[in-house]
Amino acid sequence: MTIGDLIRLLSDGEFHSGEQLGEAFGVSRAAVWKQLKKLELLGIEMEAVKGQGYRLAEPLELLDGDRIVEELSDNAGQYLSQLYSEDTLPSTNAFLRDRFSRGGGHAEVCLVEQQSAGRGRRGRPWITPWGRTLMFSLGWRFESGVSGLEGLSLAIGVVLARVLERHGARPLLKWPNDVLLKTAEGKLGKLAGILVEMSGDAAGPCEAVVGMGVNVDLPNSFRAGIDQPVAAVHDQAPDLSRHLLAVQLLDALLPLMARFEEDGFAAWQEEWNARHAFSGCEVDIVMGERQETGVAEEVDALGGLWIRQHDDRLRLSGGEISVRGRP
Repeated sequence: MTIGDLIRLLSDGEFHSGEQLGEAFGVSRAAVWKQLKKLELLGIEMEAVKGQGYRLAEPLELLDGDRIVEELSDNAGQYLSQLYSEDTLPSTNAFLRDRFSRGGGHAEVCLVEQQSAGRGRRGRPWITPWGRTLMFSLGWRFESGVSGLEGLSLAIGVVLARVLERHGARPLLKWPNDVLLKTAEGKLGKLAGILVEMSGDAAGPCEAVVGMGVNVDLPNSFRAGIDQPVAAVHDQAPDLSRHLLAVQLLDALLPLMARFEEDGFAAWQEEWNARHAFSGCEVDIVMGERQETGVAEEVDALGGLWIRQHDDRLRLSGGEISVRGRP
């Protein structure tokens, strides 16, 4: 019996006694009790009623990898090599890097309900509650080299924005790899992060692992423990399920990856700039130990962000650079 197995059984909305759960999984009631306590530690609220048993306080929609593959369009499905759907992993990016080291990885997708060692840019941890985010990685092997993939993370941000806009949400894009959404308080909160890890030749064959984490439904108790504004898909698109979001995202991302060497970021530049969160705004630019200010302009055809500083212009291009909106 795994945590995922137990959550799936309890997600039916019915009460289940400890005895019934033990029989279902072929374990003792004591073993069931230990797993139920683990659910509490994961922040999954339970209802316990004497004489009836246990159920989840709120239903959780867990991902079904087979269904996702079945519902992909033929256009996207032709590119998919393998899809893995896991309950827990240290990191989906690490999972696919390992797949590449074993000769796989290309056109493979790994979804997970919760990561124990997920991270964003600059090595920051990406902490998520079980079953309330969409976290996955997509591996791809390119022939033109790392230098030909500038702007990839920005194009992926546009894809996510397009999908969410179909369901009534109005996301904005923050250079180079965040997707933002206005919170109920009117602040811009982080909705999603994109992490692209490259390995290989600058001008020859290389491998890319694209990791994405999207907040779908965040409880207030979880948001209260985060030291920055955060947003979730259900803040603006309450009826969009994780399953449909996964299908529609992969439906658009797989063709994007297949065409990116040919199209480049130029094909996405106009759409990214149309959703630019800080266009014309004063921003802070953090570059290691240095911090500067300037006015954000548009991104160019290679995904570089232009900043105006008085009479000078500065071009930002990837690396360990962070741009933050000023209050």
